[in-house]
This record gives sequence, C-alpha cells and structure tokens, in this order.
Amino acid sequence: MSRWTPYIGAVLGLMLGAGAVLWWSGGSGSDARGGEAIRAYLLDHPEVIQEAMGRLQEREAGRQVAANRPAIETPVGSAWAGNPKGDVTVVEYYDYNCGYCRASLPTIRELVAAEPRVRIVYRELPVLAQSSLVAARASLLAARQGRFARFHDALYAAGPVSDATIAAAERTAGVDTARAADAEPAADTEIRANLAMQQRLGIGGTPSWVIGDRVLTGAQTLDQLRTAVAAARTGRTAT
Repeated sequence: MSRWTPYIGAVLGLMLGAGAVLWWSGGSGSDARGGEAIRAYLLDHPEVIQEAMGRLQEREAGRQVAANRPAIETPVGSAWAGNPKGDVTVVEYYDYNCGYCRASLPTIRELVAAEPRVRIVYRELPVLAQSSLVAARASLLAARQGRFARFHDALYAAGPVSDATIAAAERTAGVDTARAADAEPAADTEIRANLAMQQRLGIGGTPSWVIGDRVLTGAQTLDQLRTAVAAARTGRTAT
C-alpha cells in the first residue's frame, strides 16, 4: 500500500461525499442541489480529483522536508558541489545504475555554472540492484575521504556498474579501500536513513530532487531546476 493511500482516501471521501453530506445533513433545498451539483461535477471531471491529490501529496512532502531539512541537506563528507554557503541547496537522490542519473550529470554542472549561489548535495538511494548498494557503500567511503567527485564521475563514466568498474573508479579517485570494512556500518546507516526518507517524501524513483520545500522526481532540465531554485529563494511553489 502506498504511503499516500490514506491521504488519497481522505480526498476522495471529502470531494465525492460533499453532495451527500449536504443532502443528509438536512440542509436547505438549494444546499442539497448545490451538493449534488458538486458531486456530479467531480464525477464528470475526475481530473480535478487527481489535481487535488497531487496538491495534497506536494503539501505533505513539503511538510516532511521542512521537518527533516538538516538530515536531507547535510552532506556526507565531500558529497557536495557548488557553493558551500549556498542560499539554496539542491539535493539529488540517485542510484549508480540509473541511466537518468547519469544523464543528469551535465545538467548539474550547468546548474552550478548558471547559479553560483547554489549548493548541490548528493544522497545515495541504491534501489535498482544489489550492485547499486555496493557502489553506494564505495561512494560513501570516497566521500568520507574527500574524494567523492572523482569517484562519482569515474563510476558513471565506466558504464554498467560491476565490482570491476567500482574498483577502477576507486583507483581513479585514490580511495583508500583498506578502510572499507570499518566504514561499512556507517555507510549502511546512511543508506537506511535515505531509504526511510524516500518513504517519508513519497519519492518514487531516481533521480529525485529536493529543492526548497519541493520534491521533484525524474530527470529535470536546466530550466526546470532553475525555476525550482528561484521558487525556493522566494518561498513559492514552482509550477
């Protein structure tokens, strides 16, 4: 069952039941007719219900972001880019087996160049394969040694994720792999926290982004990211 099911049920109950509530409550004839008209309109235009559910999901996700902002926006080691004191933080949840995440690399570089006040934070979300988990642990080891960027780019450039490509990326980045076993418990704690946050935020896949109080899922264009950044600066909801 989706974490949004209770909210969706509430929306449907409130909207579709509006007419019935007015009628059963003994309201005036005009109230009853108005309620019936509301119900009939919603049944004829179900897209309104879908829009309302989307708004409700966005609102709940925004509340979760606001309540968990330090956990979301605080990077592990060097797993960040851009301005360390940026006025807006763009968080990417990603998986090394995600082709759309790989395709987002140049877009993120363009965003950093176009928005010098933005900070990028990278968060591991290994959901696609067992090799994603192995890669995420290696990435967190690199991040704690200040070698995240080189490892990140090298692994994405290496093609399909495997033990061989992970090891090659570690060599390229100069990661001290002798410390991997000791670092694994902390890495797994971080990954579990990210997976739990995925549920709280209603994230459906990778890449997903948290910008301001908004959660975006899927690959984004530069213009879409910049629009979300501008909205975060003014406290608005980007559309």
